[in-house]
Amino acid sequence: MVLTALEFTAIGTALPIIASDLHGSQFVWVGSAYTLASTALLPFCGGLAQVIGRRAVVLGSLVVFAIGSALCGAAPSMNFLIAGRTVQGLGAGGITALIQIILADLVPLRERGTFNGLMALAWTIGGGSGPVIGGAFAEAGQWRWLFYINIIISGVAFVMVFAFLRLRTPSTPWRERILEMDWIGNIILITATTSIVIALTWGGIQSPWTSPRILIPLILGLLGLVAFIIYEAVLASHPIVPFILMSDRTAVSGYIQNFLMGVILATLSYWLPVYFQACRDAGPTASGVDSFGLTFTTSPSAMVAGILIQTMSRYRPQMWCGWVLMIIGTGLLSTLDTNSSPGKAVGFEIITGVGIGIIYVGAYFPVLAPIPVTKSAPALAFYTCVRNFSLVWGVTIGGAILQNELNKRLPTDFLSEFPSGIEVAFSIIPTIGTLPEPLRADVRNAFAGALQVMWRVLTGIGGVGLLASFAMKDLPLHTSVDKNWERTNIVQKKWGNHDVEIGVSERIQMETQ
Repeated sequence: MVLTALEFTAIGTALPIIASDLHGSQFVWVGSAYTLASTALLPFCGGLAQVIGRRAVVLGSLVVFAIGSALCGAAPSMNFLIAGRTVQGLGAGGITALIQIILADLVPLRERGTFNGLMALAWTIGGGSGPVIGGAFAEAGQWRWLFYINIIISGVAFVMVFAFLRLRTPSTPWRERILEMDWIGNIILITATTSIVIALTWGGIQSPWTSPRILIPLILGLLGLVAFIIYEAVLASHPIVPFILMSDRTAVSGYIQNFLMGVILATLSYWLPVYFQACRDAGPTASGVDSFGLTFTTSPSAMVAGILIQTMSRYRPQMWCGWVLMIIGTGLLSTLDTNSSPGKAVGFEIITGVGIGIIYVGAYFPVLAPIPVTKSAPALAFYTCVRNFSLVWGVTIGGAILQNELNKRLPTDFLSEFPSGIEVAFSIIPTIGTLPEPLRADVRNAFAGALQVMWRVLTGIGGVGLLASFAMKDLPLHTSVDKNWERTNIVQKKWGNHDVEIGVSERIQMETQ
């Protein structure tokens, strides 16, 4: 969790310098490629974990993530970097999905509040330190080490998982489970999400939103999601998203809240440093520090919310409180301009961060409470897929708003100096300090106004989340786990319900004997 959060948040503060070094213009794709790849593969990783075991998928994902990090660190061009980020995202998807699934294997839902708070703490450590680490490496001219450091962390995680993770392995032969995987559903979902992200990333930048180049992939992607839902509900014999997951209003409410919270979190994590860099003349490192009010309040509030949910066995009051705080916080952020004091900005961040922390840990419970524990793995894979997909929307929607508003607000003569069809924000930020007055003030005000629009949109999204929260019921929380995957200390060399995960190659060898 620390690893994936660090990589998601660190890139934002370093991106202007990276883009300058690589002479690239497709900035949004650096973030979108990562989140798209991780999102598209999440349900597949959840299904694969049912086939070859949890440990094998985690170890493989760590290796893929490390390879992607090496490619990013060695990138000679922006396109190469985007390709490396895609490989990174494939690994991150498996890591993120399996963290949630393994936790569900080990801890009953009723006792999971504190553990979810600890996961939020891990996200905060990675997410909070990410902008500072990214900015520090970038300012030192060593941005490539922002990616190389992940190889070391991945290696440590690999050794720990290999040495300590022990779970039961179901007795069904792996060949049967491979055939039971929902290959068609995975292909439909991957194709649909890719099509939507392409449209969101290009819209308003490379082509107008009304152009066929944008509308066609967007419409096809949305139709693909509809086709995916129909296929999973009607045709799939072993769906990656069983219909039971969406048959209860409480679960549907949880998924909606999870998605909307992710959009807000991604937008703030990725674009809040832009306010400090463009409007407050902060460097990459300083902009990461200035974002601490948001990043380092998420974890304490998540811990407190998790403990309260576990103690009270209720999640609705906490969720309502979280949405109200988030709405207030983003609404206050929309009042920031170039003259706002640092204390005001940090105070508004704290309110927003507390709300995010509560929802981050709380949205988990209405998703799992209505379903049997045997469906926890696909539910959590889909839950994590929804959250990661929302991160794609957050990054791309934020980028689209910023691009479109800057095109309206920047002086025409100044804007004409930049080629059309590129994302202008990160091209302009490194030049602001060198601009003469009054042009410098005009550019800073243009950024402030554009970001105010972005925060207002987030306030509206928070309002929708609050409305969705009223649909959920306070259901009792499960007190047991899925017996097929619970923890065991028994290490046996026979094939049966009490085997631990002993490795794919050894399992295949045993089955053929």
